[in-house]
Amino acid sequence: MKTFLSLVLVMAICLNCSVKPEPLRYSKDNCSFCKMTLVDDKFGGELVTKKGKVFKFDDIKCMISFLNSSQEKPDSYSYELVVDYAHAADEFDLIPASDAFYLQSEEVKSPMAGNVAAFKIKTEQQNYQQKWNGSVMSWNDVKEAFK
Repeated sequence: MKTFLSLVLVMAICLNCSVKPEPLRYSKDNCSFCKMTLVDDKFGGELVTKKGKVFKFDDIKCMISFLNSSQEKPDSYSYELVVDYAHAADEFDLIPASDAFYLQSEEVKSPMAGNVAAFKIKTEQQNYQQKWNGSVMSWNDVKEAFK
């Protein structure tokens, strides 16, 4: 019986230590890079280390700046996530940064003037690209733009 209880306790501790993203809490969370309060739910990002430490950002530009200045190695993150601009009102619609479709335009008014919006669906990015006449970007393009 003692062994069973010990096993249950170990499993409970492991489950509580799982590495997973957290919802961005606008008007409550602060950006891990610029320290400003997250205010615009169309923008933001999140990095989660393999050890479970969560870093939240108000703008993709801050997220890239953090990645470039961080003591963490680039491969130390389990999650690199961004907010889907077109579905920002959804409670927790963070998408993998490497899978997103990006658009940079002066019409994109992001909190720290990164002027980049991320989209989960390519056709939504294309619709905004026609509307804003912006530059289509990949995740690698975004990382290069803010080096």
